[in-house]
Amino acid sequence: MYYLILSYFIMTIAQSVRNYLRNKPYLLEALEKNIVNVSELSRQIQNELKTDNMSAVKAALRRFSEELHKHKQKREEKVLALLKRSSITVYDRKSVIITSKEVQTKDSMKVDLPGKYVYLIDEVNLPEQISTLVRHEKCTMIIINSPKELEATPGVVAFLTAVLAEQNVNMIEFISCWTETIIVVEKKDSLKTYEVLTNIVG
Repeated sequence: MYYLILSYFIMTIAQSVRNYLRNKPYLLEALEKNIVNVSELSRQIQNELKTDNMSAVKAALRRFSEELHKHKQKREEKVLALLKRSSITVYDRKSVIITSKEVQTKDSMKVDLPGKYVYLIDEVNLPEQISTLVRHEKCTMIIINSPKELEATPGVVAFLTAVLAEQNVNMIEFISCWTETIIVVEKKDSLKTYEVLTNIVG
């Protein structure tokens, strides 16, 4: 009976540790990359959970870290395999405008949002007299065309945004639509963005 109670207690701590970490995305990322001090984090979690069983917390943290790392590797392998079968197209001289009223534009992409409209337009077709809430000119649009499996492959958007964020690239717009992933950046970031993506995309 003692061992059954002990096993249940340890399992309860393990579940509590998992629940605690699932609400801390920055810790999950650090654990996935194996760049966290497990002993120090165990002490912090022990204090948060108000438990005296440090060894159970530490063991649960190590097991969960190993699972995360393996899951991350498998997920990234699938994402990279998909992106290697993708292609990139680059379009310069694009503008992004956000308006409170719908406007007539030529050869543009439009996204309807509550109370506003987002347009991605060729600069040559940019209306001169128009009231905008936000206006970004001289942008570059990069389209990644992927196989149909994109819809059923989790982690593609997270992978791409994380890679670009690590290179300090600010995305003005990001749209994922069926087999197309559309990224809009400022002209000054276009070359860096292209180089980063071409190192990944086939």
